[in-house]
Order: sequence, then C-alpha cells, then structure tokens
Amino acid sequence: MTGTDLLLLHPPSVHDFRKTAVMWGPVSDVIPSTPVFEMYPIGFLTIAEYLGRRGHRVRILNAALRMLRSRRFDVRRALASVDAPVVGIDLHWLVHAQGALELARIAKEANPRAKVVLGGYSATYYHEVLLRDHPEVDFVLRGDSTEVPFHRLLGALEAGGPLDRVENLSWRDGRALRANPLTHVPENLDHVSLDYRVIVKNALRYRDIDGHLPYLDWREHPIMMALPFRGCVHSCLACGGSAGTCSAVLGRSGLGLRSPAKVAQEIADAHELVRAPVFLVHDPRMAGPGYAEALLREMKATGTDAEVVFEYFSPPPDGYIRAIARATERFDVQISPESHDDAVRRAQGRPYTTRALERCLSASVGAGCGKLDVFFMIGLSGQTRESVDGTVRYCGRLMERYPGGIGTGLSTFISPLAPFIDPGSAAFEEPRRHGYRLLFSTFEEHRRALLSPTWKGALNYETEWMDRDGIVGATYAAGAGLNRLKLEHGRVDEVTAREVERHNAVARELVARLEAGAAGPEGAGALSLSEGGELCWKGELYWPGKGAKLNYKRIMRLLLLGK
Repeated sequence: MTGTDLLLLHPPSVHDFRKTAVMWGPVSDVIPSTPVFEMYPIGFLTIAEYLGRRGHRVRILNAALRMLRSRRFDVRRALASVDAPVVGIDLHWLVHAQGALELARIAKEANPRAKVVLGGYSATYYHEVLLRDHPEVDFVLRGDSTEVPFHRLLGALEAGGPLDRVENLSWRDGRALRANPLTHVPENLDHVSLDYRVIVKNALRYRDIDGHLPYLDWREHPIMMALPFRGCVHSCLACGGSAGTCSAVLGRSGLGLRSPAKVAQEIADAHELVRAPVFLVHDPRMAGPGYAEALLREMKATGTDAEVVFEYFSPPPDGYIRAIARATERFDVQISPESHDDAVRRAQGRPYTTRALERCLSASVGAGCGKLDVFFMIGLSGQTRESVDGTVRYCGRLMERYPGGIGTGLSTFISPLAPFIDPGSAAFEEPRRHGYRLLFSTFEEHRRALLSPTWKGALNYETEWMDRDGIVGATYAAGAGLNRLKLEHGRVDEVTAREVERHNAVARELVARLEAGAAGPEGAGALSLSEGGELCWKGELYWPGKGAKLNYKRIMRLLLLGK
C-alpha cells in the first residue's frame, strides 16, 4: 500500500500476547478494551483530521485489535506493506511500554528508512530515556497537543529542514540528545476537530476497517466520543493526567478549551453518522459553570437526539442536572467516588461526601438519567481490606435504594488500581508522603513488569495498608461479593452470575499457581482474554442495543460528495 505520509500505529500492551503466558487479571474489566488495551487514544483521530486538512494522507492501524481479531495477522508483513516515511506510535499510558517499543523495533526492521515518532503522556515523561536507550525511536513529540508539531515535523522531514524549530520535539542530533522547548501548549483548541468522517474515509481508502476501529467489541457495542478540552483542574492522587502532572510534565497550567458550539456540533455529527451513545470526555464544569451552561445550550440548539454520556468529577448541583435533562433527549452518567469512605475518598483528591454523592445520584435518577454507572477502586491510600469489604456492602445498599434491571438503571463496579500508578502523579513522585511504596519506577522496570506471569507481579506499588498479596486478595473477594449482590438485586441473571463466579475462582487459582511456577500458559491466556470478566460481566458496561447502526445514506453522501 503506497500513498501514506504518516502511519499511526497502536500497539498491544504486550506485543507477543498471543504466545506469551501472562495472567492479565481484571485490569480492564471496567473499560471497553480487553486486557491487551487495544483502544487507541482519541488523539489519533484529531491528528489524522488536522494533517488531512493540510494535504497529508494519514492511516491508522490498530495493530492490537488486528492481532486480537486474527492469529494469522502478521504485524511485520503488514508494516512492510505500508510505504510510510513516518510511523507514529502512541505511548500514552505506561501499560503500552513493552508493546510500543516492540512495534517500534519491528517498524524499523520492516522499513529502515522510516522515522519512528512516539507520543503521549508516558512518552513525554520518559522522553530522554526512550531516545538514549532505544535506537529504534527517532523522535518523541511531547505534550498533550501534537497536531501542529506533527505537521511541522512532517514538513521539516520532507524538506530536509532544521528540526530545532519543531516545538515540543525531542530528538537525537548525532550522539547528543536535544529537547526543543515545550512551547506548543495551546489554550484555544478550536483548530482541533474530532471528525469521525475522517475515519470512515480512511478505512475505505486503505481497505482496512478493523485497523481503524477503536476496540474489539465496537461493532457490537459502539460508543462515540466528544472532547471539550484538554488538561485538568483536579489533583487526583494517582492520576497521570491530574492538574499537577499536566503542569509539571506536559507544560499545561490551565485547560485548553474548545468552543461549546464546536463540541455540540461534533456530538450531533457523530450521532448522525453512527446511532450510538456519545461519551463527553471530562466534566464540562471543570471549565467553569459558564462554559458548561453554554455547552448545554449549544447541544439543545443542534436539535440532536443523541444519547449523551456525562462524567461527574464531583457531585453537581441539582440545577445542572436538570439543565442536562432539558438539553438532551437522553442522558447517562458516570461517576467515580473511588470509595464509600469519605476519608479515603478525600485522600485521593476527591473532597466530597457520600451524602453529596447520594444526593446527586437521586437528582440524576429523578431527572430521567438512563444508565448510571458508579465506579470504586482497590489499592487506595488509607484503604484497608475491611474498607474494601465496606465498599462492597455499600454497593448493595445503592442497588437496594435505586432499583434497576439488567443493563438499566444504576450499576456499581469495583476494580484494582492496576497495573501501575501513573508516572508524574503525586503518588508516584512522593509515594511515602501518601502511604505508597513504589516497587519500581524506571521505564525499563515497567516494561519488564508487563511480562510478569501474573498481574500481581506487574503492580508497581504497595500501600501501608495492603501489600500486593492483600490487593489481589481483596480484589477477587470484592468481585465475588459484588457479583452475588448483583444477582440478588437483579442486575445480572443467574447464568451470567455463575459465569463471573467461575472466572473469579479460576483466576484466583491461576494467580497462585503461576506465582508458584506450576500453571500452564494456555489456562491463563484463555481466561484473561475471555468476555466474562473476573469481577463483573462486561456487558454491564455497554448500552442496550443491537450493535452499530450506521447511517448508510450519510456515509454514501460523504463518499460521493465529501461532506
């Protein structure tokens, strides 16, 4: 395949997962991806759109998904068939440390003349190490907004011009490492567009639909996304995207905003293309009440009937919830209180009470919220095994208070803080201060940890209250307890509950056997990539429906008229 200026390549967490014996564990039970973490970052879409408007042909190849879909898919052969002078690989979260570097090496072997560019939060944090220790990496584009720097880098490479003028670029100048200033941190992001029409066009142009899909189950359980801004104003303890991390690592001291009208129109356009829920990434209130109110007004003005999923980073006032209901035909909510315990929650950087949480849940249900997902975590500062057990009991009380059926109403989830505490977060930079013990911190240590036989061995931390054994034990006990409560309250049927229970029990046994070196690889792999989940039924995450409903009339108009 020729005619590609930039290949955006998404790696699996561990490159050779189809052969490697790894007990992945419940690290992805509460996200759409499998444990291979095949969902590529939203930045792939914005980069492809921005560069496409400027005449560059950009192809996305979700190698992780293609490898999941078929054991016969050969990454090396696929890369050799793409004559792209530049290959961009995301290293956003550190869970891709092993897979990203392996794909970089294979890309270089397949096409030695290609330049390999890494980008993302983790690549930014470890940019010097990546260039110093890994010759397969030519460049690192730092920061959270690389559309413009990528355009300038492609121009410099095409013209043979100087690289020292490319903002945010880290590179090798002979044997010396160079890091251009991190100066492209735009406050206005209206030059960035999340246009799904680009994905449709490119998937057909390159005759590769699977390579452009965001995650394995997208066809059956699709969801679209909209992005109001980049950055964060909150200081969550273990998050690599928190306000402190954005400032110290990414050079962003405030939010980079997109106009409410642009975001609202993108929600309408995405829903017109694919009849699926649209997830509004981030809580719009982070940009202030005026921004959030303007966004809701613009959403209503579009006249879209899109089902919009809102994040609450903290319990909103009742008036905001009522405004959401007025602005949308249908809305859903996700909130992550982390713990039922106010003190534990406060230690994570979420200083609101359980009483405030319940008030906003009641207000959301009363306003007509369709799907209401509440997420809790294990491995938190100040959290004991008894506290985890208390969270499970609290989930039962929530289910009793807010009745619902299978796939509807309130759903509660619990998962471990795994596999890593994010580099750059407060817990990573000052672990003792926050009650954590880091077990490894370098890039190479994390890369090797991903090859551990079990997810316990990949955890890069313990706490003063639970060691790794305690975190693993508490996780499986919590999953089993919550599964029983969901059956009792009609959130799952008996067949599903039994399947989750079986997976939970087998997973516990496999962790113990693999740690002792006694389990075979096939049992671990078969369980870890199955759909059942070890803590919950994956179907609870999805919205009721019968798969992707494509607007074929709209797609044909797009292909014939380009709009």
